[in-house]
Amino acid sequence: MADAYGKYQRAVSDPATALEVVDIAGGNFTPTSVGRALYVGGTGDVVVDTPDSTNVKLASVPAGAILPVRVTRVYAAAGGTTASLMVVLA
Repeated sequence: MADAYGKYQRAVSDPATALEVVDIAGGNFTPTSVGRALYVGGTGDVVVDTPDSTNVKLASVPAGAILPVRVTRVYAAAGGTTASLMVVLA
């Protein structure tokens, strides 16, 4: 299918063009590219790293939230993440 918008430069506010399911069952998750945002489908805490190496715990994220944070890693339950059904929007 042709992409009518593919010829334009992407802006920060543009919608995601790639989605990657976060699988933390086997440990920490590193997306294939830096995400533009993180969708959280199941309520809980999310622990992430950002491109500038900041590590932060986002507490009590509600189900259905889209967090406008660029992520380079999502930590597993052992690292403090209790949320589920997450998707990196890139």
